[in-house]
Amino acid sequence: MAKKTNIYAENDIKTMDLDSEVLKILLDNDIKTVGSLWELNRKKLKAMGVKDSDIKQIIIKLQLLGLDLNKRIYS
Repeated sequence: MAKKTNIYAENDIKTMDLDSEVLKILLDNDIKTVGSLWELNRKKLKAMGVKDSDIKQIIIKLQLLGLDLNKRIYS
């Protein structure tokens, strides 16, 4: 089975236009690319200190790229 991949996975996380507070939390946790964010799930984000409303924002921004948390892809 081919490894799931997406053309945006290597993009810098700063290209997602997230809140500066959320961006700081992610960068502090060494999440620097869209792909590394895409691999996370809600539970891991909460453990980092990301609020529910910010997680929803992240999910929406990922879905605009055809992605979702936990390495899901939409086509």
